[in-house]
Amino acid sequence: MSPMSQRVEPFGVTIFSEMSTLARQYGAINLGQGVPDFDGPPEVLEAATRALQGNLNQYAPGLGYPEVRQAVADHAKRFYGQTINPDTEVAILAGATEGMFMAIQGVLDPGDEAIVFQPAYDAYTPQLRMAGVTPRFVTCRAPDWTFDPAELAAAFTPRTRAIMINTPNNPTGKAFSRAELEIIAELCQKHDVIALTDEVYEHLMYDGREHVRIATLPGMRDRTITISSLGKTFNVTGWKIGWAIGASELVTAVIRAHQFNTYAVASPLQMAAATALALPDSYYDSLKADFQARRDYLFEALQTIGFAPWKPHAGYFIVAEWRNVAPPGITDDLTIAKWLTREIGVACIPVSVFYQESDRALGREWVRFSVCKADATLQKAVERLERLHVAVPRAAGD
Repeated sequence: MSPMSQRVEPFGVTIFSEMSTLARQYGAINLGQGVPDFDGPPEVLEAATRALQGNLNQYAPGLGYPEVRQAVADHAKRFYGQTINPDTEVAILAGATEGMFMAIQGVLDPGDEAIVFQPAYDAYTPQLRMAGVTPRFVTCRAPDWTFDPAELAAAFTPRTRAIMINTPNNPTGKAFSRAELEIIAELCQKHDVIALTDEVYEHLMYDGREHVRIATLPGMRDRTITISSLGKTFNVTGWKIGWAIGASELVTAVIRAHQFNTYAVASPLQMAAATALALPDSYYDSLKADFQARRDYLFEALQTIGFAPWKPHAGYFIVAEWRNVAPPGITDDLTIAKWLTREIGVACIPVSVFYQESDRALGREWVRFSVCKADATLQKAVERLERLHVAVPRAAGD
């Protein structure tokens, strides 16, 4: 008898674990996993310390502390004009990944279908399959990483119960426009479908772009579960503090699943989350400017070195075509990612892993680099990548 269930046996090890292990083995700079190498705001760290020292170290309420739910509701009002009841329409969860899994478990049944835009964060498909839900994929294609409205409309069937939306998107950095979200919203209402949205990069918008919550569009308030977290906005990814916002019936469904999973999340870190969400506009403005500068630096460096990067609208990552910098014999993104880690000393992530198995070829021209690193780290990574001019000599005239 196999010791592993059929539910998890097909999944294997995540690409993030695989590439991070390889980076440690070869002493590579890890621009693969989205982990900042700098800490969050001092006042947020101090709030966590005060909570620890104030004996706030026991179980939190399953729904989350009232002060933290209020902070999430205040944040929604401040940035998106949403009026949220913190007592019934907010749940505090163990990060956005758990939030999405609990939303799936809470509102979907085995035999249901959920539409997934690909390339998609790699947790979504396993989470759906573990719930007995069939994913139906709609591809967002370069050069602008948008979808074909006709293809999306055709993906809805009588079994479609939800659509998963990650905006800004991981891996591409694409932020869905208001017009794109209006197309999705119209189809959700036409087919009576719930939108599950992962918006963890909501405050890392570049070039003056606006982050649009589909929940704020007409007809979508009561059919959207909005999921976000503390980690990306405040550089505390290891804290795993997230939340779900939605109509009381939807949040109740999420909590029904959450109570038998993690039940509650870290008490002192929750209280620090309330401090973080209340930081002044100057913090959010500075965050955006700092990350846009990092994006611009790495984007321009990758172009100069010979990659063909796509300039992201938002988020932690830059995806880049790699063919022009690869040595002879390398024909796919996983091989080039491992070669860059071993031979050049910079780790990245192959983009094909963000597609369903039958569509992997759509991502094999791309690798993903993280920009969420200190300036010195990015500069050192660029210096190593510049070795590609030596490691992969160019033909005369290139």
